[in-house]
Amino acid sequence: MHSSNKDIGSRGEDIAENHLKEIGYIILERNFQCKTGEVDIIAKDGNYLCFIEVKSRYGKLYGNPCEAVTYSKQSKIRKTATVYIMKKKLYKFNFRFDVIEIIFNIYNNIPSIRLIKNAFQI
Repeated sequence: MHSSNKDIGSRGEDIAENHLKEIGYIILERNFQCKTGEVDIIAKDGNYLCFIEVKSRYGKLYGNPCEAVTYSKQSKIRKTATVYIMKKKLYKFNFRFDVIEIIFNIYNNIPSIRLIKNAFQI
């Protein structure tokens, strides 16, 4: 039996965070919220400040998880990233928007992880 969407999302974010650490990202924040929206993970990758959206699903019945990062969602992430940059005074960094897809195998719950760097731009 599958968990609720919130549980799947939280589990996916934990897996994404661990994966990012394994490949050298430095995690700065998780679930940064302000009135414009939320960013799942904010991390540094070399000289880049990365705003990362995590999408988790069981299978691909409804398409790839990254397809759920619609233009409207991208706009909210951009606005929230701007607030974060201004609040933390991180103007000197290059930045980008990444998406991580976590697809759980419906038979054994083993996740497949795909990082899409620079998934969308301003």
